[in-house]
Amino acid sequence: MSKPVVLVTGASGFVGGHLKLRLVRDGYAVRRVVRTRPGQDDESAIAALGPATDWQSALVDVNTVVHLAARVHRQNDEQESHLYRVTNTEGTLSLAYAAANAGVRHFIFISTVLVHGRSSDGRRPFTENDILMPRGSYGLSKAAAELGLERIAQECGMAVTIIRPPLVFGAGAKGNFRALVRVVKRGIPLPFASIRNRRAFVSVQNLTSFISHRILHPGTNYEVFLVADDEQVSTPEFIRQLARAAGAPSRLFPMPTKALDGLFKVSGRPDAHDSLIGSLELDLSKAASTGWRPEISQREGLRIALLDQAY
Repeated sequence: MSKPVVLVTGASGFVGGHLKLRLVRDGYAVRRVVRTRPGQDDESAIAALGPATDWQSALVDVNTVVHLAARVHRQNDEQESHLYRVTNTEGTLSLAYAAANAGVRHFIFISTVLVHGRSSDGRRPFTENDILMPRGSYGLSKAAAELGLERIAQECGMAVTIIRPPLVFGAGAKGNFRALVRVVKRGIPLPFASIRNRRAFVSVQNLTSFISHRILHPGTNYEVFLVADDEQVSTPEFIRQLARAAGAPSRLFPMPTKALDGLFKVSGRPDAHDSLIGSLELDLSKAASTGWRPEISQREGLRIALLDQAY
C-alpha cells in the first residue's frame, strides 16, 4: 500500500525542513515545493507563489497540502503591502482552489497569531473565535487568506485547517530568535528584568507534531487552532531559559517601561513594546480537545535549538 502523499510548500525554510523530517518519520511521502529547478525526486518547482502559479503537476496524487510558504514580515516593508497580498492572500487562495480541483482532501494553512493583533494586554487570552484584529501588512494578508479559505471549504467540500502559531523557535530559526540567541551568548546585558508579562511561544517540534497529528485527524470543513507550548512565560523568564540552554549567564537589569519605549523609538522599533513588554496569552484548549499535547517542554525545545552550532 502506497504512503499518503503530503505536499509541503516552503519546504526549504526553517519550519519546512523540520516538517519534512517529521512527516517522513511518521510514514508519509513528502513532496516538497521549491522555487528553483528541482534537484531531488521529492521536489516540484514553481516560478513564484502567486495567483498565476501552475500547481497541476505538483498536486497529482496528493492527499494533503501543508502551505507554509509566505512573504514574511520584514522591518521597514509596510509600504509593499501589495506584495503581501499577492503572495500570502492571492497565492494561497489560488493554491487552495487548485488543490480542491485536484481532489486534495485536506488543506492546512500556517497562518499567524498576529491576525489577533500584537498584544493581549487588558483582556482574556485569545481564542480561535475572537474577532480578528490584524495589524500590519503581514497580519492583514494572512487574515484575508483565512477568510478566503473558509469560503473555499464551504464551496468545494475540501477540509481546511488553519493553524495560528506565535513565535516559532528551534534549530535554524532566524529573525528575532536568532538575534536574541546571539545577544545572550555574547553576554550583552538586557534591560528587561522588571517586565511582568506572559507570552506564548512554540518550539518547532511541537508545531510540527500538531501538523502531523492534524494530517492523521483532518476533521471536516473549516477549523482554526491556536498552537503553542504549554508554558506561557514572561520575556525575562524566556531569556533566562534561553541562557541556561546556551550555558551562558542571563544578564538582565531593570529599566522603567517609559524608558524602554523611548529606547525602542530611538532604535526605529516602536513596535517592540508589544513583542517584548506586552503580553500574548493564548487559550490552547481547542488544540488540546483534539487529543494532541505538546511533545516536549519549552525548556527542552530551547535545549535542542541551542545544539545548532550556527548560533
